[in-house]
Amino acid sequence: MLNPKGHCIEPPPILSWQDYKGPFDKVVGAFGRKLERKSLHTHFKPGAVLCSLDTKDKFILFVQDTFDPITFVGVAFNAGIDQAENTDRDFGQGAVGYARRFRTEFISNASGDFFKDFAYPTIFSEDPRYYRLARGNATTRLLHAAAHSAVAYREDGTHMFNFSEWLGTTSQVALGDLYHSNNRPGVGPAAERVAYGVATDAGFDVLREFWPEIAHKLKLPFREEWKPVRD
Repeated sequence: MLNPKGHCIEPPPILSWQDYKGPFDKVVGAFGRKLERKSLHTHFKPGAVLCSLDTKDKFILFVQDTFDPITFVGVAFNAGIDQAENTDRDFGQGAVGYARRFRTEFISNASGDFFKDFAYPTIFSEDPRYYRLARGNATTRLLHAAAHSAVAYREDGTHMFNFSEWLGTTSQVALGDLYHSNNRPGVGPAAERVAYGVATDAGFDVLREFWPEIAHKLKLPFREEWKPVRD
């Protein structure tokens, strides 16, 4: 993967899930890998240029996110909530109704990954990953994570507006209205769903930012102990 600025580096992840040796290692490792897949540790060395993703890499990222085991767990959970709340009443109940809700949730999730990991990042030459700050106080890092909903990185490492997040979420919501028959129509309800989607992604970025500390706080057994960098 080459960066337009020239030579680049691809820093290793802060936490290597191959080095996790503890209870439920497959479950914990699967969850951690999903978070780390779209995370990049920016504090490597002064002046270093990080490698960006080319079109092929972005497509692979989309496929990996879509068919990740944790994705299926989330889809199954959301389909269960929809079943309990009888969302999309036309789907009915029972096994058939659940299967329809599962399919709908999966399509919605896959479309979001397609637009936000591949399509719009390719169109706008944007890196779809989250650039973890991993240094400074908690407030600075929290604001940095929240800002990613508006600020992203170009493939050359410079800042840009996060078109992929907003256009991707909007496209996902617009598509969802085609197969969610009970969605409230109109611009207002659609805007609410877009805002909820962006806020959810921002929450995951916060989790990505502080996941190494969370793993340390929970005393998850890694071969090497990681400590945050302080200014």
